[in-house]
Amino acid sequence: MSRTQQITAWLHTFAPAPTHTRPTEWLRAAVGAGTAVLLSGWLCSVMFDPQTARHLVGPIGASAVLLFAVSSGALAQPWSIIGSYLVATLVALCITHLFGYTLLSASVALSLSLIVMCMARCLHPPGGALTLCVVFANPKLTAMGAQALLPVVVSGGTLLACALIYNNLTRVRYPRHHAATPATSVHHTNDLTPQSRVGINSEDLDQALEELGEFVDVTRDDLEAIIRSTEKHALRRSMGDIRAAQVMSRDVIWAQPQTTAQEGLRMLLLYHLKALPILDEKQQLIGIVSMVDLVEPSLHSTKTHRWAGLRKRNAVLLGDIMSSPVSCVNSQAHAVELIPLLSDRGLHCLPVIEQGKMIGVITQTDLIAALHRDLLSHLN
Repeated sequence: MSRTQQITAWLHTFAPAPTHTRPTEWLRAAVGAGTAVLLSGWLCSVMFDPQTARHLVGPIGASAVLLFAVSSGALAQPWSIIGSYLVATLVALCITHLFGYTLLSASVALSLSLIVMCMARCLHPPGGALTLCVVFANPKLTAMGAQALLPVVVSGGTLLACALIYNNLTRVRYPRHHAATPATSVHHTNDLTPQSRVGINSEDLDQALEELGEFVDVTRDDLEAIIRSTEKHALRRSMGDIRAAQVMSRDVIWAQPQTTAQEGLRMLLLYHLKALPILDEKQQLIGIVSMVDLVEPSLHSTKTHRWAGLRKRNAVLLGDIMSSPVSCVNSQAHAVELIPLLSDRGLHCLPVIEQGKMIGVITQTDLIAALHRDLLSHLN
């Protein structure tokens, strides 16, 4: 790369990055942030005084941008705002007590606050602004001493409460959950789910984050979700247009709720099936029965009456033991959507529904055959 190209590439780093959010999301965040700052400032003014509220409005406004506009970020989670506000205030009070209210005190307090926030895992940029606000506090806030925590807690707590209520009411999940434990096998063994055994797994992600060693303003859960979604879209592109309608079996064997368990077992064995859809008199899918349901030793004919052993199977109807509701897909579902249902969730039979009617079923065998054909087409 020539010197000119290097300079051009460097200048391009100053250009704004593309945004993937919609204007409606901008409006949602703007309304929430403005309302939260208004309520937070008003409550602080009522409980303390307007001058103190105005003195704290800077970091409160910065926090509002994070909590409402980028609420999925690691820097915008509840502990980040609570912990950072406490750390910033306490550090600033300690430094000013020792060194007074000077620019040097502000610099030292900011540096120390940053270190403590990192140690406490509550990094929150407005916490740095709050440190400076406390160092250069107005006389009333300064005179409060350690009680200066009270207006900070009230303002920050009100802002956080607004974010918790408003974000969830507007269908933005907040706070983000911590990383979940890896999904385990439906067979209750120590094996990971089939899709977790290949490609990128949680350990790979942890190692990559550790190697990066820098601040990443996204929660680990969201980062993993982005990676999984990217893999899914890449797989969808590479697999072509394999839809449920092409994969499904159309000549479906099914039973009614009034069918006895004995007859249901006979049908499963006769047709070499692992699951039997249950349809009502209007041909609507209302449940499904698997081989496990029929041979489990503690089946129930009613909610209060237990029957045991295979000898009483004639007394039990499939409607009493079927599983409901049933996981279904429509005829246009892509193969990428079918894979986790028939692998990770361990379903043996996936009904295909169109306009309320079952038009076919997809088994693990059907999906494997379709994937095999797709693989051969790529080899050719």
